[in-house]
Amino acid sequence: MRHVLVLGGTTEASALARALAEAEIPATLSYAGRVERPRAQPVAVRTGGFGGAEGLAAWLRAHAVTHLVDATHPFAATISANAIAAAEATGTPLIALTRPPWQAGRGDRWQHVPDIAAAVAALDGPPQRVMLAIGRQHLAAFAAQPQHHYLLRLVDRPHEPPPLPHHELVIDRGPFTEAADTMLLRLHKTERIVARNAGGSGARAKLDAARALRVGVVMIDRPAIPPRPEAQAVASVMDWIAR
Repeated sequence: MRHVLVLGGTTEASALARALAEAEIPATLSYAGRVERPRAQPVAVRTGGFGGAEGLAAWLRAHAVTHLVDATHPFAATISANAIAAAEATGTPLIALTRPPWQAGRGDRWQHVPDIAAAVAALDGPPQRVMLAIGRQHLAAFAAQPQHHYLLRLVDRPHEPPPLPHHELVIDRGPFTEAADTMLLRLHKTERIVARNAGGSGARAKLDAARALRVGVVMIDRPAIPPRPEAQAVASVMDWIAR
């Protein structure tokens, strides 16, 4: 009997969950618990951390997991490293369902930086209207640049006001369109965007809008993750499970 554990929280993870349900393959989709209103899923769902690589390995053994799929966000480097370690410790086959990173094209005005700290440093200078497209976890870091007016687009409204003296919240869930994001940037007179290179199509619209409006982008590059088998399509993962 197969039992697939999908480490999720992405659009791709939800698509894989649907494919597993349609194929009647027993599966569990695990959320880290950072989104308060996750989408309903057609498979069993668990929420919360495992307790590091050892905790994940124990869960794999206890629930007789036969296949482990890492479909987490490209910036969830700690979870991905734990998945690799747990898979090795238990002998569980592992594959990552990944998105190709975005690539700058003609007309893009990207400034590449390696991490959040470098993105904060890149905003040093006179006040601007800046869109932070980085999720809610790292907002506090930008309090070091309080001169800017920040546009924050979040899935959930934060329990506490962000520690940014000048900001405006937009509560919305993707996928987004270029037309809508162009209107958003124009409405807020956005001069700069800070984004993580998440890849995929659901959040790319802001980059297309930025190109059209000649808005600069501070692009945070992906963290390094140890080598592992990867696929870039749900169908490829389903074929891997079937084999």
